[in-house]
Amino acid sequence: MLARLTVRSDDGLPVRISRVPAREAAERELSDPRYHQHDPNPIQRALNWLWDRVGELFHTAAGATPGGWAGLLALVAFVLLLVIALRLRLGAVRRTPATRGSLFADTPRTAAEHRTAAERHAAEGRWNEAVQDRMRALVLALEERALLTPGPGRTADEAAGEAGLVLPAYAARLRGAARTFDEVAYGGRPGTERAYAQLTDLDTELQRAKPDLTAAPTRSRG
Repeated sequence: MLARLTVRSDDGLPVRISRVPAREAAERELSDPRYHQHDPNPIQRALNWLWDRVGELFHTAAGATPGGWAGLLALVAFVLLLVIALRLRLGAVRRTPATRGSLFADTPRTAAEHRTAAERHAAEGRWNEAVQDRMRALVLALEERALLTPGPGRTADEAAGEAGLVLPAYAARLRGAARTFDEVAYGGRPGTERAYAQLTDLDTELQRAKPDLTAAPTRSRG
């Protein structure tokens, strides 16, 4: 290219071109596609710029971290272990918030049918289903004895509160049973053999329990 910027006089002596014309001639020369056929494309240039910035960021972080690169790697490892520990401690994140729904969500069944289903689930070690069916059997049994007004849309908490009015000696245990049902059915907490046994004992006792006739009448939930 420099050879192209030098001209010769009539007597053969080389003559230098002034600075401005030389720069313009060089720019025209460098604009030739031959000099750019191996240049990276726009995407490659963007990626190169991005990796350069990432590299600068890590270099800066390593310089600000005690121990340099070793300290930075130790910090990253600590953060990862912390995230894993929190994940194991808190369990899976639910995609939808837990809500308390109706106690009965399927085809109406009798208390005896729910008890049979609960016992079958318990025999198979399916404690979630066993707990839920036992609670439904407990509430249906109270309805069948006319101690509760049938309420297809009531929640476990509502059923426990109403039952506690006519069976005040069991009010606290009924509230605990309703809480267990909600945690298993809607809160993501696994059912256990102990929780099922407690519900079974309460259900059995309530079948023989006598209501308090002086209590306020139960409310119809529709």
